[in-house]
Amino acid sequence: MTVPETTLNALKLAGQAAADKQATDIVAVDVAQQMGLTDAFLLASASSERQVVSVVDEIEDVLTQQLSLDVLRREGKAGGRWVLLDYGHFVVHVQHEEERVFYALDRLWKDAPLIDLGLTDGVAPQEAGSAVDPDAGPRDWTPHTAQD
Repeated sequence: MTVPETTLNALKLAGQAAADKQATDIVAVDVAQQMGLTDAFLLASASSERQVVSVVDEIEDVLTQQLSLDVLRREGKAGGRWVLLDYGHFVVHVQHEEERVFYALDRLWKDAPLIDLGLTDGVAPQEAGSAVDPDAGPRDWTPHTAQD
């Protein structure tokens, strides 16, 4: 894994912040080898525009308060369907469930290694992000919804 320890710590905090606001399908992907511009992506889903904004606000608050990290660029917050938070070494994507399925970032980065976030709250055991094994076989990238 090529993600620096400081980035890994920030990803874990951001993932836990998302889980605390009931985000689902929380996954971190190591994209350093494929991309070069950033080390990792954190992907999370939310069921409504309001929840997308709530998850984003929580992530920003936690990273600012606990690590003194300020977002470098923020895109999409006004629409609440897909918000991108660029922290330089990692990028957070919080998407409405419909956007997550449509844009399929998970499939785009399917060959990149997963990063174990070690999440404890807010993520059901069967959901991605709670106990992801980076060495596991083929991954199901279909976001889980309340109807599943």
